[in-house]
Amino acid sequence: MWSRLHAWRAGLPKPTPWRMRTLHIPMRDGVRLGADLYTPVAPAKGVLLVAGPYGRGPLWSVSLARAFAGQKYTVLFASTRGTADSEGDLDPMRTDAQDGHDIVTWMREQPWYPGRFGTIGGSYLGYTQWALMSEPPADLAAAVVTMGPHDFVRHTWGTGSFRFDLVGWGADVGVPDDPNPVRSMRARAATRKQVDSVVEAVPVAPAAVEYFTGLGRAWMLPRLIHDDIDDPFYAPMRHADALEHSRVPTLLFAGWQDIFLAQSMRQYERLRERGVDVALTVGDWAHIDILLRGQPVIASETLDWLDAHLAGQGRSSRRRPVRVAVGGSGRWLEERVWPPAGVATTTWYLHADGGLGERVPAPDAASRAFVFDPARPTPTIGGNLISKGGRRDDSAYGTRRDVLVYDSAPLRSDLWLSGVPRVSLDHASERGDADLFLRLSDIDEKGRSRNVTEAYRRVRDAGTADITLNDIAYVFRAGHRVRLIVAGGSFPQFSRNPGSGENPLVAEILHPNRHEIRHRGGSSVLLLPIMPRELVAGLRPSASRDRSREELR
Repeated sequence: MWSRLHAWRAGLPKPTPWRMRTLHIPMRDGVRLGADLYTPVAPAKGVLLVAGPYGRGPLWSVSLARAFAGQKYTVLFASTRGTADSEGDLDPMRTDAQDGHDIVTWMREQPWYPGRFGTIGGSYLGYTQWALMSEPPADLAAAVVTMGPHDFVRHTWGTGSFRFDLVGWGADVGVPDDPNPVRSMRARAATRKQVDSVVEAVPVAPAAVEYFTGLGRAWMLPRLIHDDIDDPFYAPMRHADALEHSRVPTLLFAGWQDIFLAQSMRQYERLRERGVDVALTVGDWAHIDILLRGQPVIASETLDWLDAHLAGQGRSSRRRPVRVAVGGSGRWLEERVWPPAGVATTTWYLHADGGLGERVPAPDAASRAFVFDPARPTPTIGGNLISKGGRRDDSAYGTRRDVLVYDSAPLRSDLWLSGVPRVSLDHASERGDADLFLRLSDIDEKGRSRNVTEAYRRVRDAGTADITLNDIAYVFRAGHRVRLIVAGGSFPQFSRNPGSGENPLVAEILHPNRHEIRHRGGSSVLLLPIMPRELVAGLRPSASRDRSREELR
């Protein structure tokens, strides 16, 4: 029933019957990984490999193993070591490349293996694909990566500050699902409270040591102490080399509010530069939408890609390699490349009165300042989060004393953007070491502000801070205003900067820090990528219901 419901909602053909059996796959060190093998009753179109740490229950199997077994693919769904019924010690991200190749070696010896295979999966199940593609098997014929990072370390420490979603994830990953839903909800609520107490502790590290040691998860602790992403400790966990080595035809899904958006866009950029057959779909999604709101697009486009590149059933029916949702419009932009050709950059200036526009400030324009107090940090409101993220009302930022906002005049016409916004700030801070949180938001006619795109960066020197915001496809409607938010933190999305220059998770003393933004002669600017008029005219409306494969074709 669930498989049929998923197929209907995702616009997939009616699923055909399949059989499932559980087995264990030997690794080179003697560890055995638990896996489920789904075999279609009808002749198989190909073999798919899925590997991840979240168990193999209905939450994941319905939209992955069961969904594609119902579309006549043999699916091997494996649990990474130390999770579910897989043996070995849980040490996420460090053995996935080796284990992935061992699974492929084992597959090649099975009577049902036809000589080539594909991979699918999202989040960590996308990471295991990049780990495998760091040395891509010759028989890997297609990959579909949904909001999956190739470098977890850069995600966690790449801004210079610590991203706290690793703490919550570390508390949950590998925990067996409780068949009692009420008991499971209570356990997760208790875990959330414990995680919150760790995140809010000063310093964080001792509280984390106590908590994760009690859980038997000592693997988390080095990831809190090693704050240099180039530390040799992290080498097995980083797979940017996959972007240099792989020639596997790859379909990428990303979300404008996803936690891994920057890495998804980098994956597309580098594979395209190297001439790899790569396609990109970006929805107006957050990370949780992998399993929910994004499925009507993700499932149907995945099947189309696999049928073309793995099953050999003709060409992919995509009209263009790039397909992105344009926020605020309900429309999709379909192009050959991203960013689209012909994008022009316009410069808007930050003003001392909080204005934002094309007029250049005077050479003697005043500065603005705010104080970031890590003991009472600027709160996170929506954005690129695992939970409680996405587009939210962030009007509260405009009332805070530790935040500067720069607002444009009401727009006379629609402002269509596509590409990469950038901000150049003439910035200084009293203590030298500081964090900057930047956000572009949309203020409607009623004065309500909602987030569009953002960036976070730790800066250690006074002077110009050039910061690239997350990619964007969005329309600010006529009558709306553009808002640029400048703050010294976003907690608990990121660790609070102690102002001392040390690892923020071990800092025992928190120092308030005064930030200054200068505007003299236009020294602080916002650079906006303007969508060409011909692209605006050619935007395609979203379907009234979920996109079907017939619409794709």
